[in-house]
Amino acid sequence: MSNRIVVAALAMRDPEGRALLVRKRGTSRYMQPGGKIEAGETAEQCVIREVLEELGIVLDPACVVAVGDWEAPAANEPGHVVHGYVFTHPYVEGIRAQAEIEEVLWLSPADAAGRTDLAPLFRDHVLPLL
Repeated sequence: MSNRIVVAALAMRDPEGRALLVRKRGTSRYMQPGGKIEAGETAEQCVIREVLEELGIVLDPACVVAVGDWEAPAANEPGHVVHGYVFTHPYVEGIRAQAEIEEVLWLSPADAAGRTDLAPLFRDHVLPLL
């Protein structure tokens, strides 16, 4: 299906329990860091690569844990559906916005209620896990 985007995404929390979200340049919605899975790449390999590119941190493959995969409307591509493979990893210091990332946001689950700028995959599937 051409309107289906397959991605790998990271669900990371800081020591205060806030969820890591990013906003890509030229967009208005916050989502988990990650990206499209390339040919020949596993979802786990993709999330490790994307997080390094987008946030400048190295994830330990032994600590990357799959928590589920879900489908939701794509946040920034109308008419598309995103199928997201979601992974957790313990908090890593030194996160900084780079590449196409405009902004990093640490969001408390309690502060997420009522926000209209959250990607559906995070809002509908990952947030309830937090």
